[in-house]
Amino acid sequence: MTRLSATLETTKANGLVPVAAYVRMSTDHQRYSTENQTIAIKQYAEAHGMVVVKIYADEGKSGLNAGGREQFRKLLIDVQGHHAAYRGILVYDVSRWGRFQDTDESAHYEYLCTQAGAPVSYCAEPFDNDGTPMAAVFKNFKRSMDGEFSRVLSSKVFIGQCNLAGRGFHQGGTPGYGLRRELLNEQRESKGLLQSGEHKSIQTDRVILVRGPAEEVAVVHRIYHDFVENGRPERAIANALNAEGLLTDLGKAWTRGTVHQILTNEKYIGNNVYNRRSFKLKQVRVRNAPELWVRCDGAFEGIISASLFEKAREIIVARSHRLDDAQMLVLLRDLLARSGTLSGLIIDEQEGMPSSSAYQARFGGLITAYALVGFHPDRDYRYLEINRALRKQRPDLVDQVIQQLHAVNAGVHRDAGNDLLTINGEWTVSLVIARCQTTAAGTLRWRVRFDTSLEPDITVAVRMDSSNVKVRDYYLIPRIDTGAWPERISEENYGLIDSYRFDTLDILNELAARYSLKDAA
Repeated sequence: MTRLSATLETTKANGLVPVAAYVRMSTDHQRYSTENQTIAIKQYAEAHGMVVVKIYADEGKSGLNAGGREQFRKLLIDVQGHHAAYRGILVYDVSRWGRFQDTDESAHYEYLCTQAGAPVSYCAEPFDNDGTPMAAVFKNFKRSMDGEFSRVLSSKVFIGQCNLAGRGFHQGGTPGYGLRRELLNEQRESKGLLQSGEHKSIQTDRVILVRGPAEEVAVVHRIYHDFVENGRPERAIANALNAEGLLTDLGKAWTRGTVHQILTNEKYIGNNVYNRRSFKLKQVRVRNAPELWVRCDGAFEGIISASLFEKAREIIVARSHRLDDAQMLVLLRDLLARSGTLSGLIIDEQEGMPSSSAYQARFGGLITAYALVGFHPDRDYRYLEINRALRKQRPDLVDQVIQQLHAVNAGVHRDAGNDLLTINGEWTVSLVIARCQTTAAGTLRWRVRFDTSLEPDITVAVRMDSSNVKVRDYYLIPRIDTGAWPERISEENYGLIDSYRFDTLDILNELAARYSLKDAA
C-alpha cells in the first residue's frame, strides 16, 4: 500500500478528510507567524471534519510572486503530480496565499489545485470558497486589496528610502571595496561598523559609508593612479592585483569590470547616489534615467579627490569619442555574436571596447543600443521607451483638454508646476495617463496612478490602446472614489467602475460649460 493510500484509508476510517496546510510569513506582522497560522488552521480543520496531514511552510518569504517560495512551488508540484495525500488545502487567509500584483496569477494557482482535486479554503475569511458568485466577488476583492497593500507599502518604503538617501544615509547593498558601513544611533553617534551580512535592528538607527581599512584605501588610490597617471588599462590593473593575491570585497579575483566599477562609482569621492537601479515589487529590474537618481553630494569623506575622479571619467569617455556610432555598434554586434547575450558587466569586461557607460551616454541608454544591434533582453524593457513617449505626450493631452474647455467658455487656470487645472475658479482637474499592459495570458490591464498630493476634485484617467499610441477612452473619477479605486482595471470591469468610463471628454465639457442667463432661460 502506498503512503497516499495508507493516509486516505486511515482518515477514512476516522471519518475525517485529509488536508494540507500552507503557511507563510514575510516580516510584516507577528499575528501572521507560521505558528499562529498553523494553530488557527488546525482548529478550523477540527471544526469541519478534517485533519491536517501535511504542512508546507515558507518562512520569511514575500508573497509578491511564487519565485522565492520553495514550499509553495512544492505544494503545486505535489498536487499536480497527484503525489498529495490530501483532498484539500487550508490557508489562513487570502494574503497568506500571496499578495500577487495580478489577481489572475493568484486565481491561476488556486485553479490548478482545484482541478487536481485539492481545492483551497481560507480559514479566517468571512466567506466560504465554494465557487458561488458572492464568494468570487469577495475573494477577488481581497486579492486586489492585498496587492494594493503591497503597492502602498512599497511606495511608502521607497519614499522613505529616497528621503534618507538624500540626507546621505546608505540604503542597502554592499559598501564596495575600500569602504565600510557604520551604524549610527538616533543622535548620530557611532555604534560601530557593520560586518558583512549584519543589518541594523533598531528602526531609528541609520547607516553611513566610511573609509575602510588603510590597506584597501591604498589599493583604491593605486587603481586610480595607475589608470590616470600611468595610463594602464583596467585589465592590466586587474592582472597586477591578482598576481599579488589580492581579492575584491566579495572575496573574488579582480576583473576588468570590477576595476572599471571603482573608476566610475561616485561613492569613492563621497557622493551618495540612490535609485540608479530599481526592482519594485520584485517585478522588473530597471536601470533608471539619471534624472530619477537621488543624490547627496559630499555625504561622507571620499577616498579620492573629485578632480582625480573627473580625470578618470574623461579618459573613459575619450575612448569612445575616437569611434563613431557605427563603429561602436559594430563592436557591440560582434560581442553579441560571441557571447550570445549582452549586459553592462559583459561590455565592461571587454578589452579594447567602450564601456557600458559610454554606450549609455552615446545612445541615450543601453536598451536603445541593444535594439540597434538586434538584441532584446529576456525581460521586456520596452515599457521604458513607452513611458518616455507617454511623458512627452502628456503636455499635448493637457493642451487638448484646455482647448476643449475654452471652446465651451469655461475658465481654465493651469498650474505650470503640476498641470493641475482649476475650472471656473471652483473645482480642479488632474490628468493622468494609464499605460496599457499585456499579461502573460494575453489580456489587457491598465494601472491608474492618482496624484494624491494634488487632491483634485476630478481625475481624468486617459486609457491608452494596446499599442500605447492612441487614446482608447477616458475615466472621470471623483475624489471621493479614488481611495477605493482598483490599482488595475481590465478591458471589461464591473458596473461601478465602468460607469465612470466615457469614449470622449464631452461630459467634462458639459460639467465645465458656462452659459449666459439668456441661453439658460
